[in-house]
Amino acid sequence: MSSFVKWLEGLNEKDSKVRTVLRRSLTFDPGMFVPAYPYVEPFVKDEESSWRREMYYLVAGLWAAHWREDRSGTLLPIGKACAVFDAEKRQKTSQDDRRNMSSTERRFVTLIDSDRNQLPHRLRQLLALLKEQTIDFDELLKGLLHWNDGLKRTQNAWARDFYRYMNPETETTNQEESK
Repeated sequence: MSSFVKWLEGLNEKDSKVRTVLRRSLTFDPGMFVPAYPYVEPFVKDEESSWRREMYYLVAGLWAAHWREDRSGTLLPIGKACAVFDAEKRQKTSQDDRRNMSSTERRFVTLIDSDRNQLPHRLRQLLALLKEQTIDFDELLKGLLHWNDGLKRTQNAWARDFYRYMNPETETTNQEESK
């Protein structure tokens, strides 16, 4: 767990109001909800980049909205969490429907194709769907901090996590071909 997520967990142990304020901050642009400042600013006080500051506020709000008491399980990167959710939904559909792009996959593709202005809204929507998944917020923050990389490394990594989980036999095939 990163020091930022530990910071949030520590604040939450002292006062559950923290989650309420941070959840409410999601209705504003990241970093624009003044009551959230006492909970995030001490951690990002030396952060000059507006993008980085906004991502800390966004992740703090998402963490608060997604937090559940006694949540356990392996922390999943966002791409794999989407794939697990999608796979569970697809098991309840017909064989023919499984071949088509699901609504979850469409949302995921839309997320990884988001520009910096669309990203907070689309990420909030997707995480609302994943309420039962244990999200790795450290990895989420790390990826978001590099979202604007020209090579789209974050988006590619998330897509790999999603599609490799959805198609595990391709990983085995690729390993056999490289021998």
